[in-house]
Amino acid sequence: MKIKNSVVLVTGSNRGIGKSYVTALLNHGAKKVYAGIRDVGAFDKLASEWPEEHRGKVEPVALDITNEKQIQSAAAKAGDIDLLINNAGIANFTGLISAGNLDSARQEMEVNYFGTLMMSRAFAPVLKKNGGGALVNVLTVASLGNFPVLGSYSASKAALHSLTQGIRAELAAQGTRVFGVFPGPIETDMAKDFDMEKSSPDMIAEGTLKAMVQGVEDIFIDPMAVQFRKDYFSDPKALEKQLSEFLPVASS
Repeated sequence: MKIKNSVVLVTGSNRGIGKSYVTALLNHGAKKVYAGIRDVGAFDKLASEWPEEHRGKVEPVALDITNEKQIQSAAAKAGDIDLLINNAGIANFTGLISAGNLDSARQEMEVNYFGTLMMSRAFAPVLKKNGGGALVNVLTVASLGNFPVLGSYSASKAALHSLTQGIRAELAAQGTRVFGVFPGPIETDMAKDFDMEKSSPDMIAEGTLKAMVQGVEDIFIDPMAVQFRKDYFSDPKALEKQLSEFLPVASS
């Protein structure tokens, strides 16, 4: 996959890893980046942080990935892309049993799984029309092992991991490469309350692009993710017991 001269759509691009993806893409010579954000009114502030020579290459797209009409509108507007980065996600920091109700779990599934599935379905024909291209799903190490403090989030990301494998098989025939990114805790608003050493979103964005160019489909970049992968494949049961220490706070 070549990044230079590519046309890209990044979901959840107003902050965190999504914002870093936009910057990294521009630095690597992307021809155009569609910045998918729920509030396009925030775009001017976002754009002001990029070098002036990059600003004309980024176009905002109103995009809530749980809104099917907005997804279809985005697919029509960004009909020239050859790379889709499904980055938008949500974490509510709730357990599976201790949560007061199912609202948080349903929201995480709606965004992290169904939203990404709808995006993938809507843009698969676009990528096919434009020669195949590539699709990136931003997962997490919690896709492979459940952190009970993030119980329902982990489950939603495990579903997304399975989805990634499934669409990789389905889209191979049209020449679309499918990549999964598995970061550990990242310095973002989403992880601000997670008490673990965190890596920078810029590291994840830069590492993702480099791995894609090398053809690596399952991408583990930061030190915690690299170690997690080793532990997962060497002794998944021991890893499960280790993660069980991260217990949720019971709802009152």
